[in-house]
Amino acid sequence: MKAQIIDGKKISGEIRENIIKEVNDLKNSHGIVPGLAVIIAGDDEASSVYVSMKEKSCKNVGFYSQAYKLPQNTTQSEIIDLVEKLNQDPKIHGILVQLPLPKGINEDIINSHILPSKDVDGFHAVNSGNMLLGKPSFVPCTPKGIIELIKRTGEEINGKHAVVIGRSNIVGKPAAVLLLRENATVTICHSKTKDLKQHVAMADIVVAAVGSPNLITGDMIKEGAIVIDAGTRKIDGKLVGDVEFDKAVDKASWITPVPGGVGPMTITMLLQNTLKAARDQCK
Repeated sequence: MKAQIIDGKKISGEIRENIIKEVNDLKNSHGIVPGLAVIIAGDDEASSVYVSMKEKSCKNVGFYSQAYKLPQNTTQSEIIDLVEKLNQDPKIHGILVQLPLPKGINEDIINSHILPSKDVDGFHAVNSGNMLLGKPSFVPCTPKGIIELIKRTGEEINGKHAVVIGRSNIVGKPAAVLLLRENATVTICHSKTKDLKQHVAMADIVVAAVGSPNLITGDMIKEGAIVIDAGTRKIDGKLVGDVEFDKAVDKASWITPVPGGVGPMTITMLLQNTLKAARDQCK
């Protein structure tokens, strides 16, 4: 029996419908419009496309959005000045700095200047620390979307063995923390892991977040596992995931496709975080 497909596009659409209702309630009850500011520096084509998608998504759910497109030669101090200005802007509830930044600019320093209450990407050290401690915080959008997709299968995370492949600060590490918070037993694999196949073969839940096409082959997957593919790369103009989908689909119970799985959830979780920020700041 083939795996059931976890349709990230459909699930994302359902969540956005709820966001639209909540935004209308916020406007009608309190006159508040959630506002998101996105800062992009440089001329990275993929980043420009992503920022345009965020602007369009904000408009579709009724948010106020503002994109600040800065030149390649923008200095670190200029970005910090803009962040500080947005920190004080009451119309802006969430601030996001699009990565990658131009060479010579330290993204950790930039993120440290965003108010934790406006850090809707969940990258500030305060939010990262609170997430690790299990306290209220903004959670990075892709890992947050991953947990939502797993929960939408109706399967229990509690007590399951989850294997996360990848240890980036953006996806791998926070995904492992969130799975741990759901009472999974978590193994993190990375480039120095010996015998990756052995670890993956024991996983009830596999989260692949490397960006290495077909790194996880079908024969690695445990029968009946839930497989979440969060690693993407373009090959010959086609988006390819970390998981060998055509083979893994015959072993897994649930699996995300690429594209159409984790990807649509990332911006939706950003919208959800921004809505939360607006509520929290305007209580």
